[in-house]
Amino acid sequence: MGTVIKSAELNGVPADILIEGNRIRRIAPVIDAAPGTTVIDGRRKAVIPGLMNMHTHAAMTLFRGFGDDMPLQPWLHEKIWPNEAKLTEEDIYRGAKLACVEMIRSGTTTFFDMYHQVDATYAAVDEMGLRAVLSEACFDHFRPELAEKSRRRIRSRCQSAVCRNPRIRLALGPHAIYTVSGELLQWAHDFAEAHDLLIQIHLAETEGEVEQCRAQFGTTPVRYLHRLGVLSPRWSLAHALHVDGEEIALLAETGVKVVHNPASNMKLASGYRFKYREMRTAGITVGLGTDGCASSNNLDMVEVMKLASLLGKAWRYDPEALSCGEMLDAATVAGAELTGWDAGRIEEGRLADLCLIDLATPAFTPNFNFVSNLVFAANGSCVDTVICDGNILMQRREIPGEGEILEQAAQAAYDLIHR
Repeated sequence: MGTVIKSAELNGVPADILIEGNRIRRIAPVIDAAPGTTVIDGRRKAVIPGLMNMHTHAAMTLFRGFGDDMPLQPWLHEKIWPNEAKLTEEDIYRGAKLACVEMIRSGTTTFFDMYHQVDATYAAVDEMGLRAVLSEACFDHFRPELAEKSRRRIRSRCQSAVCRNPRIRLALGPHAIYTVSGELLQWAHDFAEAHDLLIQIHLAETEGEVEQCRAQFGTTPVRYLHRLGVLSPRWSLAHALHVDGEEIALLAETGVKVVHNPASNMKLASGYRFKYREMRTAGITVGLGTDGCASSNNLDMVEVMKLASLLGKAWRYDPEALSCGEMLDAATVAGAELTGWDAGRIEEGRLADLCLIDLATPAFTPNFNFVSNLVFAANGSCVDTVICDGNILMQRREIPGEGEILEQAAQAAYDLIHR
């Protein structure tokens, strides 16, 4: 019979919201709940769109706090890749379920994931009720036999059940230009065009990557992809820290989108001068992401909004840069543009992906400016209720089965490291 949220603040005004199926059907000052309708008390709460984490590696929750305080390349080669080689499908499933709990708790309803063994993450997302774009990370390390193995896996994946849940979409995830050959990147681009898939890649994350690209390919990362002929609106670039004005113009011209990951960038000391203003001025869609828990340590998109804003203000010496309103849009509207889902706003007809924020907390007292308090004063613990695709995933901060999920994930992590 649907759900009615009663008297929640929407843009500062109390409103009732009727959800039927997976859509917001009506928003009005008062909506009478029909018999059998689920009623949620929205008093002393504000409603926002579900947050959208546009770059992460969900199952890497298992590596939280493992290999901290290291540069990117040693971190990958010495800590992450050797242990990822030991991961089983069950490990990834447990880690992904933990990630789903963490994202639900902090108000995320949609995420864009890049990881191995997509079927395991699919199973976790399917059970937990979130919305996700899942891309299986592919590598060939410039070896033809590994490229063919990756192609076979991707072809097989597109024929599997992972494509059949409307909340879950498949994408391609070539890891980076230093782990994936130009030939495989071109093949991935053509395959995505033929099968209407999105593509996400790590690009221009560190100065070292740019220097290596110049040495190996004679140009910079964005120009290299442009030379390969693969840039298109299907692509999103995770990080894109080290780009110049001409490259930003190329991204705008080809419709490529970008995901800013401030916590990971700072923790790995990859860089901090992310050109948000220049990209947005050029017309580029810029979303926000946490990256994986091994490099950002949590999946809290409320914290990401604050970090992105403060970092952008600091390096520009400009307190007006990256306003709180812009950051909320980057965590909602931009995610909808990046994924193509009809979400990101609280409007009639949109997908019913939304959160209730508890206003009866110190972070919202006084509440002169709700968005400012959300971005600058709060963190993910302010989220009281989460609805995705019309289904209640958390209410009064309770997620069914959470305790068992945490225990199983912790055991999987300990077993993995000691294996």
